[in-house]
Amino acid sequence: MPESKRLFFALEIPSPLQRKIIRWRADNFAPDAGRPIAAASLHLTLAFLGEVSAEKARALAELAGRIRQPGFTLTLDDAGHWPRSRVVWLGPRQPPRGLLQLANLLRAQAARSGCYQSPQPFHPHVTLLRHASHAVALPAPGFSWSLPVTEFTLFESVFERGRTRYIPLQRWPLGSFTRKDDDI
Repeated sequence: MPESKRLFFALEIPSPLQRKIIRWRADNFAPDAGRPIAAASLHLTLAFLGEVSAEKARALAELAGRIRQPGFTLTLDDAGHWPRSRVVWLGPRQPPRGLLQLANLLRAQAARSGCYQSPQPFHPHVTLLRHASHAVALPAPGFSWSLPVTEFTLFESVFERGRTRYIPLQRWPLGSFTRKDDDI
């Protein structure tokens, strides 16, 4: 039986920004607010694929390689707490059109390839804390980080020794930037 892998498409958060976000999280959330996500694990999921065979992973990678879309600027300037899933997140107040288009393309390709896609609308976010079971005080508005998005990545989620690691398997470039105004 072929070995399957737990895969997802995502945007990587650059290391310097990971460190800034981790510092901001430490300054703005109580130590008991939830289980912090490691800096190296910060990412923005575009499409979750689940357990995928090697053959299906190759087909999905080939489809991803056909995507032709310009890069865009992503601004992380909103935070929230989802009590039901016990997650505290950071995300864009106004998601750029390019982000929504890329996620919709990848999710549609995944669904057509037999990967279950949640019927919930796409809500772009970076998970900051898990197991946030009680009310979490959110920071006041005014924080903001912007990053140019020039590629997207296929990750494998590996659980070993009680920890989950995300391993980048393949990256695809996005086209040249269009005018900043087009991102809104």
